[in-house]
Order: sequence, then C-alpha cells, then structure tokens
Amino acid sequence: MTPPDAALRLLGDLEQVVLGQQAVLRQLMITLLARGHALVEGVPGTAKTLAVRALARGLGLAFGRVQFTPDLMPTDLVGVNILGDAGFTYKPGPVFADLLLADEINRAPPKTQAALLEAMEERQVTVDGKTRALPAPFTVFATQNPVEYEGTYPLPEAQVDRFLMKIVVDYPPAEAEQAILDRHEAGFRADDEATYSMGEPMTREELVERRAAVDGVHMDERVRRYVTDIVRATRDDAAFVLGASPRAGVALFQAARAEAYLQGRDFVTPDDVKSLSFPVLRHRVVLTAEAEVEGRSSDDELRSLLETLEAPR
Repeated sequence: MTPPDAALRLLGDLEQVVLGQQAVLRQLMITLLARGHALVEGVPGTAKTLAVRALARGLGLAFGRVQFTPDLMPTDLVGVNILGDAGFTYKPGPVFADLLLADEINRAPPKTQAALLEAMEERQVTVDGKTRALPAPFTVFATQNPVEYEGTYPLPEAQVDRFLMKIVVDYPPAEAEQAILDRHEAGFRADDEATYSMGEPMTREELVERRAAVDGVHMDERVRRYVTDIVRATRDDAAFVLGASPRAGVALFQAARAEAYLQGRDFVTPDDVKSLSFPVLRHRVVLTAEAEVEGRSSDDELRSLLETLEAPR
C-alpha cells in the first residue's frame, strides 16, 4: 500500500494555516481522497474559504472560486459559446478547475445549483449539445450559511445527496482564537498565500497514487454489513421522515476506507464507519416535525441510532 505520508504532511500543513479545526480539515482530506464532494456549513468567519484555499495551494492544483448570487446563471458557471468572426468559440466557465469553491451555494437559483450538481455527478458539462470533460481531480467544496435564510434557495434532498459529506464548521476553541490573533500580529493574512508557511505541494501524480491506495483498502464482510445496517436503520427510525439512500452506503464505505488509509491501515474498522456516519449521513436524512420542535438535530438522532446497533467485533 502506498503510504499516506504525503497526505499526512499536507494535513499537518493545513493545521498550521487553519487553527482549531482539525476535524474539519481531516474530513476535507477524506473527501478529496475518496473522490467525493463536500458541503461545508458554518457561520461567516469560521475559515471555510481559507481551509479550501489552503488545501488547493497544498495540492498545487488549479483553484476556482465562484460567489453564488441570486442572479448567477448556469452559463456563468459552465461557460458559453461566443460568436466571433470565425464562428462560435467556447469560453470555459470557472467550473473547469481542479478544486472549485462554490461559496454560498444556497444563494443561487435552483437552475444554477442543478448545473453545478450535474457537473459533480457526471464530471462533465454539456453546452449547446457538446459535452466536455472536467479535469480528473475535479472536486467541489460548497459552502452555506446555516443561519441566514432570506434570499436563499435550499438544496433539494435529491441534490444534496450527491455530496459525499456535510462538514459542519463550528467556532474554534478559545486558545485557537487567541493563536489566530497572535499569528495575524506576526503578519499572517488569509488573502495572501505567501503567508501560509506550507511545504512543497502534493503533486497531481501523488494524489492519484493515494486515491488508488484508498481503493485498495479492504473492508471485511461483517463491516460492510454494519454499513448497510446503519443506512437501512435510518429508514426505520421514527425520528426521520426520510432515511438515507443506497448512495449513502457507498459514500460511507468509501469515506471509511479513506479514514483507514490516513490511519496507516489497509483495512477498515467499525470505529472508522461509526465516526464518519455523522458527516456522511446528516444531510441525507430528514427529521420529523416533532423531533425538530423538541430541538433535536440529525446528529442527535444518528447518535441514538448507532447506540442501538451492535458493531462487529
């Protein structure tokens, strides 16, 4: 198995740039290694953009950022054919990037959201009947604000299901917030990558090798059955109006393999599956009105559900 040294080195670099968000950064790395996309939710100012920008720099890949707004059109994202003297010429949109940050995705109208989600699913775009492939490492990190709803278009359940994980970014601990101020006093600037103090970027070839290594991580049949049991249990849980789809099982399978790889193992443990059940499933289930009124979250219900299922030994 290809060792995870390059991935761990990059993860260490990211933790020096984004302070107090180790779990978030690890989940971003898992998303990348598992060939998925992530929905990153957090209030403004919690370093969502900084984390993705630092990740792009640490990979040496082309980074694109789109600020989603109510007037953003699908052609603003995927590109458009422009008529010139020699006929029509295709002008690619910002979606043709290795890593794309879709900032505040829930501010764009459904038609534009659908254009991005189609690109995520098919890893290609079709403009005026012609299909164009996106770059091989193509990964989307979409952000949304959980507290501001005016002027937003919530993602439909069928579309949000295409994200491998929903990563929740909370406020950093007090010591990390103090360290953030100390670092800015020393000259750090979030908008200046030269101040990030990161090592040599992981090459595209190294990323391909490590993704292939994740695909080689073994999951025992009993652990695979545990994945299926968890996903199916969400459909029978009285707290959920909508349970997780079969795609959720595939996502949990692949994310757990990436976590095992980062741990330096060539096999998945039940703990890998359990720990990643929250980011993989929280956006794929819908709570009942009663559970919401009681102030319970998807994570609360998932935690209760996992306690009722016996993990393989």
